[in-house]
Amino acid sequence: MGLLSFLDREHTVAGPGYNRWLVPPAALCVHLCIGQAYAYSVFNLPMTKLIGITQSAPDDWKLTELGWIFSIAIFFLGVSSAIFGRWVEEGGPRKAMFAAALCWAGGFFISAIGVQVHNLWLIYLGYGVLGGIALGIGYISPVSTLIKWFPDRPGMATGMAIMGFGGGAFIASPLSVWLMSKFSSPTHIGVMETFVVLGVVYLFFMMVGSALVRVPAPGWKPEGFVPPRENKLITKNDVYVYDALKTPQFWLIWWVLCLNVTAGIGVLGQASAMSQEMFPGHITPVAAAGFVGLMSLFNMGGRFVWASTSDYIGRRNTYFVFMVLGFILYCTVPYTGSIGSVVGFVCCFLVIISMYGGGFSTVPAYLKDMFGTRYVGAIHGLLLTAWSMAGIFGPVLVNYIREYNVTHGVPKAQAYNTTMYIMAGLLVIGFICNLLVKAVDARFHMKDNETERAAADVAAVGKPAGA
Repeated sequence: MGLLSFLDREHTVAGPGYNRWLVPPAALCVHLCIGQAYAYSVFNLPMTKLIGITQSAPDDWKLTELGWIFSIAIFFLGVSSAIFGRWVEEGGPRKAMFAAALCWAGGFFISAIGVQVHNLWLIYLGYGVLGGIALGIGYISPVSTLIKWFPDRPGMATGMAIMGFGGGAFIASPLSVWLMSKFSSPTHIGVMETFVVLGVVYLFFMMVGSALVRVPAPGWKPEGFVPPRENKLITKNDVYVYDALKTPQFWLIWWVLCLNVTAGIGVLGQASAMSQEMFPGHITPVAAAGFVGLMSLFNMGGRFVWASTSDYIGRRNTYFVFMVLGFILYCTVPYTGSIGSVVGFVCCFLVIISMYGGGFSTVPAYLKDMFGTRYVGAIHGLLLTAWSMAGIFGPVLVNYIREYNVTHGVPKAQAYNTTMYIMAGLLVIGFICNLLVKAVDARFHMKDNETERAAADVAAVGKPAGA
């Protein structure tokens, strides 16, 4: 226990003069690493030829089997963020980042063994389960810490970190392809070695992040800090993590996030195919790949820009913009297809994807406004189950409605029109949910006597297993 005591929250309290701007880079060290999840698809085709090398052999894995790796990881992201949210909040960011680093690297190492012995279940366990747990813990680990360090700009602070999750694929994708080319030979595909190298690299950088991170001393405020003017949608009270589940505000924001993500994640996964089918002969596979890369840039940039904007116009107003502007853009997409406007189509989806990313980065500050800072990380973890659900709803809506239309004689260029109007309808529901968000009732605020319960939580987290 003594050896790992440096992980305890009390050993991460910043001393006088600590520069709070060191905390966002610490968070980025973690988020840029776990953001590799968005680039995992670069391994899918090589892993269908591990035995056949140049083409798939009968005993090679199928793409449909490999597709479950990413799905399992995203599922466990949502589950682990909900289960471990309170532990992350009470144990502190360093302990959480350290645990996420071990799980993330361990997931790659177990997956490397799975590739070596050609056992897909080991990869499901490694990258899917263990890696998914790392995604959940790592994703929420810096949230409440950043909000406490930047009470003057909470949206900007969380946007900086969560931007890294959207941008991690820009590093991971070319790096993974390059490593596989270096380790490949005429008789071997270098997936296993690539997994090992990535595990080591990510372990190092995530450990650097966990070493850098600090929490502010109790009562700390930045020099010259002026509390925000009175606003009924920004509370000065805290709500206990499990009491937040009893409030209508939590579930309204859950649906707001779920509907915003559902609308974006479905087209994010099918952007390449959709653009080529809506504009046959005009958008080539190479151009479609460029479009996907551009969308990733807007996904990443939107996380910072929209979250920072929310500091000025308010969180609820930011989501109103997402819903209204998104509704207009989704209704416009079929029109751009009918007139053959590639530029109009691309512009619509770049803005849509920026709001998809912005939804993720704005929601932690929205929760802070509603429930206070004390348990915002744990509440954020519970809310991310909306992401897990949206990850199912979005692709199902896009893929199955398209398939239904095509099998019933609808031209491929028009097969997505129904889906676009359904997405627009979902945002109308999201607008209504956001409209219903009001200040949390005072009966849910933590009372003075509940300070003892919070202290007991901290003590419980610090106890050894079985104590």
